[in-house]
Amino acid sequence: MKSEDLALQGCYKLYVIGIGYKPLDKRAGEVVLNSGIILASNRLSEIFKEYEEFEAVKDKIRVINNVDETMNFIRMQMTEKGIIELKTQNLKSKTITLLASGDPMFFGIGRRAINEFGKDLVEIIPDMSSIQMAFSRIKEPWDDAFLMSLHGGPDPEKRRRLPYGINDIPFLLEQHNKITILTDRENNPSAVADVIARSKATKQSEVFEIASPSSRNDSIKMYVCQRLGYPDERIIEGMPEEVAAMSFSEPNIVILQKSEQIPSIPPLLKGGWRGFLEEVRFGLTEKEILHSRGLITKDEVRAVTIHKLRPSHGGVFWDIGAGSGAVSVEVARLCPELKVFAIEKDGEQVKNIKGNKIRFNAANIEIIKGEAPDALKDLPSPARVFIGGSGGRLKAIVDFISGKMVSGIIVANATTIETLNEAIQYLENNGFMVEVSEVSVSRTKVIANKRHMSALNPVFIITGEKQ
Repeated sequence: MKSEDLALQGCYKLYVIGIGYKPLDKRAGEVVLNSGIILASNRLSEIFKEYEEFEAVKDKIRVINNVDETMNFIRMQMTEKGIIELKTQNLKSKTITLLASGDPMFFGIGRRAINEFGKDLVEIIPDMSSIQMAFSRIKEPWDDAFLMSLHGGPDPEKRRRLPYGINDIPFLLEQHNKITILTDRENNPSAVADVIARSKATKQSEVFEIASPSSRNDSIKMYVCQRLGYPDERIIEGMPEEVAAMSFSEPNIVILQKSEQIPSIPPLLKGGWRGFLEEVRFGLTEKEILHSRGLITKDEVRAVTIHKLRPSHGGVFWDIGAGSGAVSVEVARLCPELKVFAIEKDGEQVKNIKGNKIRFNAANIEIIKGEAPDALKDLPSPARVFIGGSGGRLKAIVDFISGKMVSGIIVANATTIETLNEAIQYLENNGFMVEVSEVSVSRTKVIANKRHMSALNPVFIITGEKQ
């Protein structure tokens, strides 16, 4: 019998009730007192001992610390055998209460309960969220904060994939002035602080090397809200460099706040550049992008290449043989939530990529100095890949990408027929559907005060798609 059928028959109801910050309201109190079974983790059962309802229901409490075991237990209570046994029991026993922390629908167990048993069977009664409590403690508004969870689950082997990881925090700080983080043992406040401190040091080195500004203020204040709602609750405030050396008790929440808003454009681009860069997301020209010796994907070819790539708003993008980083910069600005990896072996070109990353505020680009495919081994799996240069290793690169990519698009540019034929062969051998476009561009050139068309070398754009 399905859980939806049980709900329609009125056989069972699952209440997910948040606790931790204030007494139960009238509705939640009535549900708890009339429940046949009350489920809680060890931590929440200890918290619940402070509630006035505890003495009346303590014999109904069952402690289960594992989420999967909790869901299995609830499911077992909803079998046909369980329903038959209920016929001779009091109606109260048809109600199961699952105690949760704060607001069960804010990165909590409420989502899992609804996914498992359906909306008809589950009712959520929230407490205040830990985020509300944290911001009330530091006396700051939270309607402008970016909220994220690093709580991937207790078992490292079964940790769920999160939209953002701890190493994405520096990138997110470029986009948001205030970030709130739900932590866990692995992604703790000290680890968060260390990532930020190391990123700040790297960024300062890059800025001084490329832009040489006279000053730059990117100070970030950290709040660690430790054991909110407990008698030993504590709020710790400090800079990332200070917090990285501390240790903290669980549970805790981290709030990051920029002391002063970081300028969106570094000092070398003040003046006429500022308004232009804030408005234009796509369509940068070769003259605006730092490059060396004319080694840059030409504007018209870059436009077609990016169109063929069809970059997504999120996920991972690899730019292999990135050169000056022209494609990386355009894609990163077009899709600010996309994580872009620019892989380049040439030191001069790496310097150009760093300069363009700063010049165009493309914080979501991570530069990898090295040669593919070796430099790709520790990168997250991509959904899109552009191969601008292969250094004679095209087969090895395509083979490696194919092993990492479940589905997605590879685009490679070629200027010779030999490279074109190789790209088609290697992509098809790895199960990609291939199509080829040839882009021939002519630009005006003034000779004797008259405009003539001057042709550039044609470029083959090879697109491989795996579904």
